Amino acid sequence: MTTDQGGTVATVTYRDAVRMALQDALRRDPRVFLMGEDVGRYGGCYAVSKGLLDEFGPERIRDTPLSEGGFVGAGIGAALGGMRPIVEVMTVNFSMLCLDQILNTAATLRHMSGGQFSVPLVIRMATGAGRQLAAQHSHSLENWYAHIPGIRVLAPATVEDARGMLWSGLVDPDPVIIFENVMLYNMSGELAEDAGGVAIDRAALRRRGRDLSLITYGGSLWKTLGAARQLAGEGIEADVIDLRSLRPLDDATIMESVARTRRAVIVDESWRSGSLAAEITARIVEQCFWSLDAPVARVCTAEVPIPYPKHLEDAALPQPAAIVAAARAVMGR
Repeated sequence: MTTDQGGTVATVTYRDAVRMALQDALRRDPRVFLMGEDVGRYGGCYAVSKGLLDEFGPERIRDTPLSEGGFVGAGIGAALGGMRPIVEVMTVNFSMLCLDQILNTAATLRHMSGGQFSVPLVIRMATGAGRQLAAQHSHSLENWYAHIPGIRVLAPATVEDARGMLWSGLVDPDPVIIFENVMLYNMSGELAEDAGGVAIDRAALRRRGRDLSLITYGGSLWKTLGAARQLAGEGIEADVIDLRSLRPLDDATIMESVARTRRAVIVDESWRSGSLAAEITARIVEQCFWSLDAPVARVCTAEVPIPYPKHLEDAALPQPAAIVAAARAVMGR
């Protein structure tokens, strides 16, 4: 189909959008290569890199041993040597094995070298629950990384951002971590054929309302939009903010919305204690306290390891019904 401006758009999955972003980056810049577990012959744990080995060869699509600390460290070294590596960590749970490389090396080298060195590295991680992969493959630990100075943390929730954030991350001179929620890979959306990089500094207002602000990111965006539609049927119109960047946070967009609606609910798939939702709540209280008509509410994952049984997994995660209930509460209903 074509847009009103004459541009051609196609319906693609989130998985396809990420693959298109990888292809575009590999074609644009010979310094770019992809490395990680099963990214080559197997085509990626979530089939994102399927076909890339045939197109670009084993020099640029590199299967690695099961050693996150080793291959993330190799990616840091390659970035310091002038390459533009994309390192895939199969799941965020496994990233604990390379946290030392990310925190103590990639994030600190610019500071510790007095600005002499930068690490232009992109790390992609699958995150989130909902696929019955149990407690060692299902958590949302984005807030851990959003805590670290020296890196940028992104969470694309739409096919446009899945397509565009990778290139924007690759041209950043410092480390960028991109979190891809596993429940989004099969999601479809419209994408312009000429889609390219996107701005990664600002949150996006995905729905405009007047009564409260629903603030979220990643896989929870679509649950939150569903809740907003249900609330609209009850006469409650909500802003829905997609954070997009988790570090740095776009305080300006958040505070403009909250100051206008005077109520806020934060939806975050991480655990409530020490969550990103807690940080955003603190910032709202610091910057918008006198505008609030109700306490800030949070909808987070239950504080348990993610269960395997489907009914328990669903019960542990933020769901539209819980978001609606929290919204009603802050509205005094």
